Amino acid sequence: MRAGYVAAVVGSLTGARLRFAGRDAGATVAGPLEILSLSGTLGAGGVHLHLAVSDADGAVTGGHLLHGCPVRTTAEIVLAFLPGTIFERPVDPETGFRELAIRPRPR
Repeated sequence: MRAGYVAAVVGSLTGARLRFAGRDAGATVAGPLEILSLSGTLGAGGVHLHLAVSDADGAVTGGHLLHGCPVRTTAEIVLAFLPGTIFERPVDPETGFRELAIRPRPR
């Protein structure tokens, strides 16, 4: 698998670890949580995923997904793969971040 993306996700978590915009450190979101959305890309160079969850009061929190999000009851994750494509993550010299680069897979 050289290129893929998250097509759909439903489920719940006991808690979540997210990194919020403009912050270097991760934050813990206490559960139980309902998964509202998970989106992002998967490739040989790594993954980049963002998660939105709601708590028992319906308050919504979202951010960059980090390790440490145990499934509570279920997590149905549908992935789609792009066989003719390669996702890479070279370092962008202007931003210093590993940015997504998409190219066709050689035949």
